[in-house]
Amino acid sequence: MTPLAVGAGPVLGAAPVAPLPGAALLVLLAQCAALLATATVLGRLAARCRLPAVTGELCAGIVLGPTVLPHVAPGVAHWLFPHDPAPVHLLDAVTQLGVLLFVGLTGIHCDLGLIRRSKREIAAVGLGGLTLPLLAGLGVGLLLPASMFGPTAEPAVRAGFLGVALCVSAIPVIAKILADLKLLHRDVAQLSLGAALLDDIAGWLLLSVVSMMATTGVRAGDLAVALTVVVAFLLASATVAPIALGAILRAVGRTGDQGATTAAVVTMILSASAAAVALGLEAVFGAFLCGLAISASGMPVAESLRGLRTVVSTVLAPLFFATAGLRMDLGALARPAVLGTALLVLAVAVGGKFLGVFVGAFATGLDRWQALALAGSLNARGVIQVIIALTGLRLGVLSPAMYTVIVLVAIATSAMAAPCLRYAAAHLPTTARERARAEDVPTASGSPAPGTPRPDPPPPPRSSPRAGGP
Repeated sequence: MTPLAVGAGPVLGAAPVAPLPGAALLVLLAQCAALLATATVLGRLAARCRLPAVTGELCAGIVLGPTVLPHVAPGVAHWLFPHDPAPVHLLDAVTQLGVLLFVGLTGIHCDLGLIRRSKREIAAVGLGGLTLPLLAGLGVGLLLPASMFGPTAEPAVRAGFLGVALCVSAIPVIAKILADLKLLHRDVAQLSLGAALLDDIAGWLLLSVVSMMATTGVRAGDLAVALTVVVAFLLASATVAPIALGAILRAVGRTGDQGATTAAVVTMILSASAAAVALGLEAVFGAFLCGLAISASGMPVAESLRGLRTVVSTVLAPLFFATAGLRMDLGALARPAVLGTALLVLAVAVGGKFLGVFVGAFATGLDRWQALALAGSLNARGVIQVIIALTGLRLGVLSPAMYTVIVLVAIATSAMAAPCLRYAAAHLPTTARERARAEDVPTASGSPAPGTPRPDPPPPPRSSPRAGGP
């Protein structure tokens, strides 16, 4: 049916919309098959090299994108990924489903009790990991030559986009790395996701500000509306949503049909994502908050979602991560100016995030191993930084070369996260809470993380525990 105008009644006798043409469907199916196969192979290769699978999955887009495939098989590249917005947007729409479900399922398995008890640590780590890279990025953005940016971008706008790109953390990539390394059940992983959520909230607000600077200019009224929307969405997710979603899940659970529970959870995640987009927020933001609300409802849905987790972790999520690298051309790094800029931006991004997180962690009494694990995970910018780079490219703030630099930083920081996390986690003792939580936390295969048989969880402590403490 054709879309209805607001306030209009149904359009009687309207002709049905024509189906997707066979040629377009053929290209879409071939794209998905090629991306998934390449992502799976490179993901397994990355795992053999003791890197998270997501690193190889991100590189799949580089292999099939303008960096490699057009030089090896130009005819195949032109047919498979034509320079036409329609098939690109169609592929983006398909792959968005994977990342939204993955992020939503990650939120469901967050330990809200730990996050509430550790809100002081999360606030300090998130704030430290946000402010220092933001300030460093602003400084570098002012120092870089204007040729690295769009021809009409003002210096303040250029600096603002780079600052925002360097201060964010990527919840989807962090969650995928933690799942690949089988660390989602660890306390420090839960703190990482809480701090990443805080950074992302601030990051989307800052992105809206610099986007307004690049287009219409910043108006106090627009900024106030944006802040109000975010606060209202957060409050609704923390108060009304858990009650409403819990009631729906209880009603569905009475049927005894696990498939119905799975369908209900998917519907909730997609509806929350749509609500976020309608309010001018990022869809990933809504999906993660929906997962947290389902977790807060107290409904036991882990068993019903095992099959969904397997499909999302092994098919849909890798497809999304592979698509993220399709717009990147590493050939631009052959120019010394671009390569120098990439090395400078990478050093500032890593140094600013690590130093900021360490300062925040030590301020609350966390030890060096906890600080290293938090810094390593929050350093992963992943697809969130790619989205910011795409926004800057679309608005004419970033040049194609600068877009490549930012995406390269996103991939490099995501690859660096795994060694830091693995090394730091090896020095953190496993607690009884973590062993109990391991029974319900998914790994990349959709199975529970390995651990001892689930004991009865200890009573909640009376004082706020340190992450990773007994």
